[in-house]
Amino acid sequence: MLLRLLGRFLRPHWPLLIGVIVFQLAQSLLSLWLPTLNAAITDNGIAKGDTGYIMAVGAEMLGVTLVQVACAITAVYFGAKVAMLVGRDLREAIFRRVGEFSEREVSSFGAPSLITRNTNDVQQVQMLVMMTCTLLVSAPILAVGGIVLAMQQDIELSWLIAVSVPALLVAVSIIIARMVPLFRRMQDRIDRVNRVLREQLTGLRVVRAFVRERIETDRFRTANDEVTETALKAGRLFALMFPIVMLVLNVSSVAVIWFGSFRVQDGSLQVGTLTAFLQYLMQILMGVMMSTMMAVLVPRASVCADRIGEVLGTEPSVRASENPVTEVEAHGTVEFVDVGFSYPGAEHPVLTDITFLAEAGRTTAIIGSTGAGKTTLVNLIPRLFDATSGIVLVDGVDVAELDPEVLWSRIGIVPQRPYLFSGTVASNLRYGNPDATDDELWHALEVAQARDFVEAMPEGLDAPIAQGGTNVSGGQRQRLAIARALVRKPEIFVFDDSFSALDTATDARLRAALARDVTDATMIVVAQRVSTIVDADQIIVLDDGRVVGRGTHDELLESNETYAEIVSSQLAAQDAA
Repeated sequence: MLLRLLGRFLRPHWPLLIGVIVFQLAQSLLSLWLPTLNAAITDNGIAKGDTGYIMAVGAEMLGVTLVQVACAITAVYFGAKVAMLVGRDLREAIFRRVGEFSEREVSSFGAPSLITRNTNDVQQVQMLVMMTCTLLVSAPILAVGGIVLAMQQDIELSWLIAVSVPALLVAVSIIIARMVPLFRRMQDRIDRVNRVLREQLTGLRVVRAFVRERIETDRFRTANDEVTETALKAGRLFALMFPIVMLVLNVSSVAVIWFGSFRVQDGSLQVGTLTAFLQYLMQILMGVMMSTMMAVLVPRASVCADRIGEVLGTEPSVRASENPVTEVEAHGTVEFVDVGFSYPGAEHPVLTDITFLAEAGRTTAIIGSTGAGKTTLVNLIPRLFDATSGIVLVDGVDVAELDPEVLWSRIGIVPQRPYLFSGTVASNLRYGNPDATDDELWHALEVAQARDFVEAMPEGLDAPIAQGGTNVSGGQRQRLAIARALVRKPEIFVFDDSFSALDTATDARLRAALARDVTDATMIVVAQRVSTIVDADQIIVLDDGRVVGRGTHDELLESNETYAEIVSSQLAAQDAA
């Protein structure tokens, strides 16, 4: 998966990769040239006292060093740019794919895991690309070139290379083999820390209301300690690698000087040649060490690439048609024909044989007990899920065949739990219509019964809204979400229990304002309170995922036992209050 992922996302940046290879090759070859020049100065200049030769070759070494530094800087610049571009493209690809997911795929992965994959996992792959461009390209050149040039300097000492390099590779391989499972475990435990922290932040009021601070603290501490324990184990192994590398480097250096000194003594080897051989051996082992550094990064990056690949390789269960319908004749009709829906692996369907028609200019209400399937039903209209049987028609066209942009442009949905984005009141209201004027925003706020509290804010439309709308009350958040849908001016309004946070007086004023202002659109209202839907043109009664009643309030009150029970229970509750 790692190779496929890198191949896919590195391909667009091949000019930069060629630049990395060219400049890394140049700086590595120049680095290999320096020991030979140093040996020449020692043997032909210092030993013979030839100052002119020393100055000439020294100037050449200085020039080579300056060019090498320039090549190294350029190579690192290109490598860093490639890594950053790959990271950007990966994050964008994950974001786009998650944006295509239905609720089913998002629930399957979980929000904390998706966040980790788009941040920490991408960062690990990005780091691998960076280190590959700066180390891995030059490492084999240094190792292979060093071996060739070292053998040219003195073949009899080459046996030291045959001993030190395999010893280093074996020691490092053993360590890396133990690190791979730790990296996989670490990513899973980072997911868990993110999940626990996200739950605690989201449910902060519940935690405090039930005095669960100590228990939640212990829960986070457990997850945090697991990450720490795994990171420490991996860190200890990583820390063990460098002493082993340095041990091999130092022992190899001592061995070269020890055995080489005898040959220098008997005159069969010059001091400059011995020095050059030692430098080449260091470069060989440094090349191997740089490769081992990569070997440390590869296992973790491979685990992260697998996790990224899982997201990119998951096909959304809700997909656009290959030949989508982009033009429709009807406007504002929603029809369910024998619709059924089941969650994967569920024993019983959530919805069964749902059939009804919601027409433009009329209000269709959906009521039923908790768990009857009301929210699931309305989620089928904008294709948050796809029906497992039957057909959902919008403007006379199956939603599965309708172009998603066309479908969504016709629908204004106010979910059961409205969400406001960080920004201002105006930026949230313009979310569905960026070109809306201030007058249109104020009109929508007035209809949604939100004008009074927005006008009371010092900044008015420019008043700040925190992420999730946490700096306004639940009722205010509901009304702002309704105003946002009104600003869009869709053909179909879907209110999924959107009036539950409002008091009965505000609810009544809001419904009256909607009746006056929204006359041509289709209104689909999911409600718990009978008072909210008493004036609806059509009421659909759901029970255990089936339609058990259809008609007006008066008709159902006389003919439908389930609806009558709902009404009587709410009246009894009001009398008791």
